[in-house]
Amino acid sequence: MLAGCHSTPCVYVTDGSAVERVLMDSVIFKVKKLAEYKCDTNEALCLKLVRFPEDVEDDSTTFHPEYSHQIYGDDEVAFGYKGLQIQLFYTAGNLSTLFKVKYSSKVTEVFDCVEPDDIEGKIREIVPAGFTCNADDFSSLLEKEANFKPFGTLLHTYTVHSEEAGELTYQIHKAEVTCPGFLEYHERLQTFLMWFIETASFIDADDDRWDFFLVFEKYNKDGETLYATVGYMTVYNYYVYPDKTRPRVSQMLILPPFQGEGHGAQLLEAVHRFYCSLPKVQDITAEDPSDSYVKLRDFVLVKFCQGLQSFSADKLHLGFSADMAKEAQDKLKINKKHARRVYEILRLRATDMSDEEQARAFRLEVKKRLFGPYRKNQRELTKMRKCLRPEELVSHMDQMDTQTQHEELEKSYQGVVEDYRRIIERIATQA
Repeated sequence: MLAGCHSTPCVYVTDGSAVERVLMDSVIFKVKKLAEYKCDTNEALCLKLVRFPEDVEDDSTTFHPEYSHQIYGDDEVAFGYKGLQIQLFYTAGNLSTLFKVKYSSKVTEVFDCVEPDDIEGKIREIVPAGFTCNADDFSSLLEKEANFKPFGTLLHTYTVHSEEAGELTYQIHKAEVTCPGFLEYHERLQTFLMWFIETASFIDADDDRWDFFLVFEKYNKDGETLYATVGYMTVYNYYVYPDKTRPRVSQMLILPPFQGEGHGAQLLEAVHRFYCSLPKVQDITAEDPSDSYVKLRDFVLVKFCQGLQSFSADKLHLGFSADMAKEAQDKLKINKKHARRVYEILRLRATDMSDEEQARAFRLEVKKRLFGPYRKNQRELTKMRKCLRPEELVSHMDQMDTQTQHEELEKSYQGVVEDYRRIIERIATQA
């Protein structure tokens, strides 16, 4: 009897157990070989914002996604290639795109019965038409960057000190969909969302209720002033009866090479100031904000509110008031919920936590707000008593155990205080 598989040597055997061993060895060999053709797509995908021709070959200018599951599945693995490198290089300003896939070996070269994943097809689903796969063509596009100028109206200019480059200048613009070339540029820009926002989705930019805010860096190249894309924000204007609007932040992204430099705060501040100048705006909110966005918003709103009369230090210890809610709404378009968080942060800053009485008063004030969801659950449980079977009622009663409530409440309180202290420290460093 003859057994063999691909490159496995032929072996003559005479009993069933030997056949099984040979077949098992063959399967193990094949599985191990196939495993060599799996790649982590977060590592394989290489992104760049190219300013100079030498950036293309400079590994220090490469950055990688935080997420790739929306394109390559929950396990974020691509099968079928060794040494896989997916290149998505963008010119720094206009985001003209180079897309190339490179690898050292393909699975079909070893196993002709196994198909590799369609790496290119998945990228083409999100990258808009007009990209190039040719390095020379990309170099030509890079030479045209001098013609790129920021879209829309200039809202704000600021500087950031860099140890390497000195003072760098940045601009925030409000773009209009009617700006020539903007819609095509936005299609390229929003591809970054797939790699850096966990549940990102593309928007219909043709809807005139969208507002677009862009951040650019000014830099010099061969004596010319050029612009690099830093980040952006999209805001949707919802109608509020009878004649108001409620701008809701939908997407916000500062590109990785610029993160940690304060651009997010500058952008959010500029956007708030813009909407505060519009009488028809009722308040500014955000759609499903991440924890990092909430912390950024807290920081920005505290900066705004600390100068309001109703938030003065002598009034903070009297508790959150209707005056605070009204002044924050009227002057800064901040809703009551967000104003309450600002009040708690400012009150913590004004509280001597080493003073037992002051600390206790602050703790009770915060826990009173945090306890709100628990009280709601209690009311819902009371309503359900008449329609629940005895075993269901016991189950719900267990969930509402008083000791558990106190433990969860204390845990929530400690987390809140920790976040608030970070905001206070950040405010102090910029004072």
